[in-house]
Amino acid sequence: MDKKQYSALSVRKLVDKYFSLQWCRDNLVVPLYSETSLPMEAGIIKIAVANYSYLGTIAEPIKQRLSQSGQKCEFVEKTQEEIQEILDLASEERFISGDSIEVSQFDEDAVLEAIKETSDTDTENIKFEFDDDDDDNQLEEDSLDLSIEMMESKIQKAAGGVLIYSKKENVSDIHIEPREEGYKIRVRKDGVMQKFMSLPRKPGIQLVACLKNMAGMDIAERRASQDGKILRKFEGNRLEFRCSTVPGKHGEKMVLRILNSDASALNLDTLIHIESVRKDFRKIMNATNGIVIVSGPTGSGKSTTLAAALREKDTGDTNIVTAEDPIEYDMGGDINQVQVNRAKGQTFAMILRTFLRQDPDVILIGETRDPETAESSMDAAETGHLVFTTLHANSSTSSLTRLLDMDVPKYKLNASVRGVLAQRLLRKVCTGCSIKRPISEKEAVDFQIKKNTPIMYANCLSSEEKAKRKRENTLCPQCLGAGYKGRIGTYELLLLDRKIQAAITNGKSDREVEQIAVSENSMLTLTQYGVELVKEHLTTTTELIRVCKTDF
Repeated sequence: MDKKQYSALSVRKLVDKYFSLQWCRDNLVVPLYSETSLPMEAGIIKIAVANYSYLGTIAEPIKQRLSQSGQKCEFVEKTQEEIQEILDLASEERFISGDSIEVSQFDEDAVLEAIKETSDTDTENIKFEFDDDDDDNQLEEDSLDLSIEMMESKIQKAAGGVLIYSKKENVSDIHIEPREEGYKIRVRKDGVMQKFMSLPRKPGIQLVACLKNMAGMDIAERRASQDGKILRKFEGNRLEFRCSTVPGKHGEKMVLRILNSDASALNLDTLIHIESVRKDFRKIMNATNGIVIVSGPTGSGKSTTLAAALREKDTGDTNIVTAEDPIEYDMGGDINQVQVNRAKGQTFAMILRTFLRQDPDVILIGETRDPETAESSMDAAETGHLVFTTLHANSSTSSLTRLLDMDVPKYKLNASVRGVLAQRLLRKVCTGCSIKRPISEKEAVDFQIKKNTPIMYANCLSSEEKAKRKRENTLCPQCLGAGYKGRIGTYELLLLDRKIQAAITNGKSDREVEQIAVSENSMLTLTQYGVELVKEHLTTTTELIRVCKTDF
């Protein structure tokens, strides 16, 4: 057979559609290409096997799998070495990297159909087999291969398809929401909730049960909230999801947060775009002692910024320890990371007290949320340690108020805190379909931008327009009509110099402290930083208003 009749890409698409790489390797089988003898006939897929004697055990399962999609098959014989070589080439067409399958090629209907086909079973008596061992370390070492798991049943194939697609498309959260008439799945991408698909009620219940099983939850318990974690491998990639369920009026709602364990892209030069802010932040993070605070709402990128800072400080000559909930990034190097476990008394405050007995130089406290943790952090800073932590606050100045509300004395706050970095994430305007035109007069006044300055405007399409463009094959391949792709941070760095410390001592309000910082120290507010990004054509004024609306 001429090798020109098939390519690694075409082989990979057939493998992903009907089998899995691991299954093909185990059984020495590979689909080569699809052909049709006559226009009205079903497709015929050429399947290579290492030995015809294997057909007695694998031929029938292959035929059944292909027949479900209206396909037939013909078998040819190849050597074991040839099959392994073809599979090796196909494996380089990585699914998650997006090199082989475009976003628009995700077969949502196939996933939906796979879930629907399970609805004939009795959903009240769903049974799964799983190990009841609570040893998280063992799970870390022996995480299951998702591609093999997806071969076991249609519901697992559907669940795995949703997880893989969400990871591939940089979705941050998956929401599976019960409704009176069925289930709705929505995803959060680039900080915005988007509709993904709708399900009938019974398959929706089964999908939740399958994901609960994968997360090690009790699938029989539907009246109490539960937490769990899905940890899987897929073609050399680590997939990690933090899961939670809550009973609602119409059934269990499940939310899966995708944890990005890839720390290779953590770099302050990439994250903080404006050099002056980046330089000042490096100045306080390289202090010998004190507290550095990163603040913002959930999902604003605080953990990413701190992980990048710690990786930069990890030079091998310091003892860096962290207490996190959850551990999102594997920082590697000489950084020792500890998971908070409240059920066993391992709270932030308790772990911090333990750290202080282990000769640390740099300490990361994942979140300061109570007076006990705040006091312990201040004490650690005053005894010669550099402490990094996060707060949930709307701005850098309101972060100081939060600490004062936690009964931190003003003198301790002034003595310990080196600076506060508040941040948000703005969607980056799509470079493929955005429009450049002069800024409107109103926007020029609101954002103090020079009149007629050219800025970018996103080409955001309605769902109907997206469907129409998709049929016409004119949909933007980069953003698929969203108008935005990816995100960039906007930052507000407050340095606690003598003027700011005096304002705190004198009980100045948040707004007054901010005015002093802007006028005396040239601090950029979140909005002012965002305006600079608008001028550089990285985002839009519409996005800036949406994210920093409290400034207007």
